Amino acid sequence: MKLRPDLGLTFDDVLLVPKRSSVVSRKQIDLSTWLTPQIQLAIPIVSANMDTVTESEMAIAMARAGGIGILHRFMTIQQQAEMVQRVKRAESFVVENPLTISPTATLEEARQKMLQADIGGLVVTDPEGRLLGILTTRDVLLAPDLEARVEQAMTPRERLIVASVDEPLSVSQQKLYKHRIEKLPLVDANDRVVGLVTAQDIIKLQEHPQATKDIKGRLRVGAAVGANPADLDRARACVAAEADVLVVDVAHGHLEIVIRMVQQLKKEFPAIPIIAGNVATAEGVHDLSMAGADAVKVGVGSGSICITRLVTGFGVPQLTAIADCAEAGVELGVPIIADGGIRNSGDITKALAAGASTVMLGSLLSGTKESPGATIFRNGQNYKVVRGMASLSANIARRKIDRQGEVDWEEWSDVVPEGVEAVVPYRGSLNEVLHQLLGGLRSGMSYCGATNLAELSEKAEFIRITHSSQIESGVHDVTVL
Repeated sequence: MKLRPDLGLTFDDVLLVPKRSSVVSRKQIDLSTWLTPQIQLAIPIVSANMDTVTESEMAIAMARAGGIGILHRFMTIQQQAEMVQRVKRAESFVVENPLTISPTATLEEARQKMLQADIGGLVVTDPEGRLLGILTTRDVLLAPDLEARVEQAMTPRERLIVASVDEPLSVSQQKLYKHRIEKLPLVDANDRVVGLVTAQDIIKLQEHPQATKDIKGRLRVGAAVGANPADLDRARACVAAEADVLVVDVAHGHLEIVIRMVQQLKKEFPAIPIIAGNVATAEGVHDLSMAGADAVKVGVGSGSICITRLVTGFGVPQLTAIADCAEAGVELGVPIIADGGIRNSGDITKALAAGASTVMLGSLLSGTKESPGATIFRNGQNYKVVRGMASLSANIARRKIDRQGEVDWEEWSDVVPEGVEAVVPYRGSLNEVLHQLLGGLRSGMSYCGATNLAELSEKAEFIRITHSSQIESGVHDVTVL
């Protein structure tokens, strides 16, 4: 029998030793980090690619907060691509290729188009793309007849204030303010629409200064794919929709099919960062990095709704896995994403101190307003549903999608779930949860004198603790009010 001599540790097995600190205020602490060598984040938080955690609403909120969301893959390819587009259209410096509509379309058609794209207006153009007018949600809501034509309700071209595509954004902002308008079409010399500047986007720029954005001012978003050949089509659709990063996500990421998928994606999309996982060893990080992965997700069986370790007997305690993988990641220039097992801000601090560049959160965020999980009311309290992506219900949902709604129930005798379905208390908005988590992280960093995450990892010293120390670390000998 081969047995490793070292002891595997997880978050509750250790504490960080306080150090001399010159940090006076938590405002001094910089939480910026790198998701991949190409993508910087203002905060080290990534929302998990689970179908009860991250869809477009969560991804938008995460990017605005300075992190990033990874859209799950347990939906049709078209649905996932549309969610990517929804995030990319949520805000930008300039809306390129704004959605247009014909003047002869009905207001009901316009309403459906705006609802589907989650936008507040459409540019009305002729077949050559020349500007004819603008139709807003307000125009549609006030219209007495939704069967009326768009041209009857729109603001016509002669009444519109427009800007040249060559004008700087500051000039467009001045026009929006001067004329008290919300939308400013950008046109070329032939009056063809080439973009749209909205007052709402400029306001969002001011409200979310640390938002995670691409060079065009659009929110960044990631998309998860599997490792099967059919997932290449999913990846292509998401890249076409302008996803910023692809995540090859498999429970056991140290598989040859995952390595081949990473190689194929890197060959076909050399400019798109690729994250791969999950692994729990330095060897896994090395092999995925050599295949072309720009970052690696670490964590096998550590999630709160994961039972992989109980079902299979395999896994590595999460803190040891992070430390081993981070050491390999430093040598290879590959950031590590700690995925799973994090229950509070102290665990986030420990994961980053052990060498992770970011942490991926699932259950901790599944109770927020922005998560897509169902809300239920039980014993006088609201809860939200969360499930592991290897749970029985998730397996059923995935196979329904793969087989276009058809399910062979005789196959279920062969399925061995490695996850569960559960509920978590409703926790309010994502921003409220992040405020607490990031506040705890900043406090933790001040205890070792770290003003940034690199210093945290460099200065961190762990000490193993006993079960009695665990009890001492929490609330004890009192009755909590």
